[in-house]
Amino acid sequence: MLKTHPTSGDTCWFVRDRFGLFIHWGLYSLAARHEWVKSREKIPDDLYDARYFKHFDPDLYDPHLWAKAAGDAGMKYFVVTVKHHEGFCLWDSKLTDYKATHTPARRDLIRPLVEAMRARGLRTGFYYSLIDWHHPHYIIDNRNHPRRDEIPIQGEIDAMIAQAGGDAGPRAARVAVDPNLGRDQQKYIDYLHGQVRELLSEYGQIDILWFDFSFVNKQDRTNFVLGKGREAWGSEKLLEMIRRLQPKILLTDRLDLDMFLSGGDFKTPEQAQPVGWVHVDGKPVVWEACQTFSGSWGYHRDECTWRSTRQLIQTLIDCVSKGGNLLLNVGPTARGEFDERALDRLNGIGQWMRRHSRSIYDCTQAPAEFQCPPDCRFTYNPQTNRLYVHLFAWPYKHLHLVGDWTDRVEYAQLLHDASEIRQGLDSWHAAQLGLTGKALSLSLPLVEPNVAVPVIELFLK
Repeated sequence: MLKTHPTSGDTCWFVRDRFGLFIHWGLYSLAARHEWVKSREKIPDDLYDARYFKHFDPDLYDPHLWAKAAGDAGMKYFVVTVKHHEGFCLWDSKLTDYKATHTPARRDLIRPLVEAMRARGLRTGFYYSLIDWHHPHYIIDNRNHPRRDEIPIQGEIDAMIAQAGGDAGPRAARVAVDPNLGRDQQKYIDYLHGQVRELLSEYGQIDILWFDFSFVNKQDRTNFVLGKGREAWGSEKLLEMIRRLQPKILLTDRLDLDMFLSGGDFKTPEQAQPVGWVHVDGKPVVWEACQTFSGSWGYHRDECTWRSTRQLIQTLIDCVSKGGNLLLNVGPTARGEFDERALDRLNGIGQWMRRHSRSIYDCTQAPAEFQCPPDCRFTYNPQTNRLYVHLFAWPYKHLHLVGDWTDRVEYAQLLHDASEIRQGLDSWHAAQLGLTGKALSLSLPLVEPNVAVPVIELFLK
């Protein structure tokens, strides 16, 4: 049994659907050189907004095309960045002017996307950044904020105050060196909670709320300059509100709350592939890997390390073979389109999923009694009692499944065309290979099928 909590969300659909679309879209799409461009290049607010907020005009945005690309790729849910770290909101929030409706876009960009995705049958997820590099009361930290270099060393503040002297002098000196004077994190917390309330009240049922992220300083959790965790977000009260408004919603594990005790419904390994089923306190939990086509979440015009369609399909298979999901990211352009590289990969994944999706949906890790051959991955559907062998490398003539397979397989076929795979070896081959009668040998075509990853479907008895 997976470790759960009575107040956790509904993961039943999540562990069946297995494959989702992540969408990172914001002002950074105009920069086209990574979604962290404001932090990486330490761009001040006035310059960032003059370049990007002033010119954000996605005139080619058609959410129905996005929904078609996701649906055709076999994705069952989506998660969109309604607000990323830059603080810019894609919906018409009543709590800020820093939103799409005040740019040349002049409209809520989230509502039509939600409607288009739902019309295509995809479930809805919102990514909301806990971090906010724009809000005037968000405490500037010394780790990832664009203004981090302005954070003074305490000794420098003391020296300035001592040098200034008098009643007014110390305050003037502190203002000169401390950009956080006058900022109130509680006011940001109120803003954060208010925006989450908007999102969960105005768009119908939301299936996933993807918070991102805490970076805790364990030595002093209340010093928000050094790091931010549950105290900086008001996480416990935030969680109470979320569960009250939308009891079935799924939450990520990034609120700095104990998994499955007070917050977080699934683990979220990022840009890394787990070696096995993800565990917490020694027990298997629901998990989802979030990954990009390349090295950037936001649109990156000049990024050239894009993985092939085959690699991406293998990543999806590997996730499911370990009991997990894959959330695969697209960074749309500033004009509101998926670029040709993204569309090419999504189309290729869709071609494979059209014939092989039943080895993904409703599937999970195979029972431990089945030993997977080298260069293969098993997935297993417990409802149909079918085992799927995904061949990452095509063997010569035979695929050998070691262990005791005596009277275990009723029928075998290639999944893409339902062509029979014959079982067993003739005595001459068996003698050469020294295989016991308990192993299962499958006779394969000499030529690898023309699919990205061939799959053998085993009907178990």
